[in-house]
Amino acid sequence: MVFKLPQIIGHRGCAGYAPENTLAGIHTAADMGIKWVELDVKITKDQVPILFHDDDVERTTNTTGPIAEMTLDEVKKLDAGTWFSESFLGTQVPTLHEAIDAILERDLGLNLEIKACPGREKETAEVVLDELSHIWDDHNRLLISSFSHVSLETAFDMADDWNRGLLLTAEPPENWQEFAQHLDVSSIHFNGNDANSDFIAALLETGKQLMAYTINDPGQAHVLQSLGVRCICSDEPDVIMDGILTVH
Repeated sequence: MVFKLPQIIGHRGCAGYAPENTLAGIHTAADMGIKWVELDVKITKDQVPILFHDDDVERTTNTTGPIAEMTLDEVKKLDAGTWFSESFLGTQVPTLHEAIDAILERDLGLNLEIKACPGREKETAEVVLDELSHIWDDHNRLLISSFSHVSLETAFDMADDWNRGLLLTAEPPENWQEFAQHLDVSSIHFNGNDANSDFIAALLETGKQLMAYTINDPGQAHVLQSLGVRCICSDEPDVIMDGILTVH
C-alpha cells in the first residue's frame, strides 16, 4: 500500500472541542469520524516522550515553567484541561505511549510532530523514534513531521522507512526545496491561511503530498483543494468535513 494522507486531520487532536494534545482530544476526533489526528511530542527532563506543544506550560496548564525542566512525575501533576473548560478539570498531559494506545484503540492514523525544545532537537527525535519502534507497526498510518531539520535528519538516519513530513513556516527558507529533497520527505506542510497560488504551485512541483495548516474556514479549505492541496489540518475537522461533503 502506498502512503497517502487523508483529506482531513484533527489538529492537536481536536483542538476546537477538547484540550489540545490530550486523550480527550483524540477520542473527540474519533467520535466525529475523523480518521487521522496531528499531535505534538516533546520529552521531559527524564526523557519520557509526552504530548505537548509549547516550551513553557503556562498557556495550557495551571502553572508556569519550562517543560524541559520537569520530570514526568511533575508533568503528571499538571491540570491540562481547566484552561480550556471546567468540564475538563483534572485532564493530564499524556505520555506518547498512552496516546498511541488510544490511537490504536480508535483505529486512527497519526501525524506526529516532533516539537523539540531548543537544543533538544536530536535527543527528542532519538527518544521518540525509539519508543515508536516498539509500539507502532503500520507505516502507512504514521507520519513523522517537524519544522526542525535536525529532528527530521535524525528520523531519517534512525528509521528511513518511516514517512516524514517537512513543516514550513509562513516565511520558509529560500532553500526549502533542497531540504525536502535531502530529507526525502513524503509530504510538505505549510500555512494554508497565508500561502498564495504561486507558492502552492511551487510546492506541487516537488511531487510531494501537501498538507495545509491550520484551516478552520470551509471556504478556505475549498480554495486550497481547488489549487491541488490534498490534506487539510483543522481545529474543527467536523466543520471542514461537512463543508467538503456539501460541495462534493
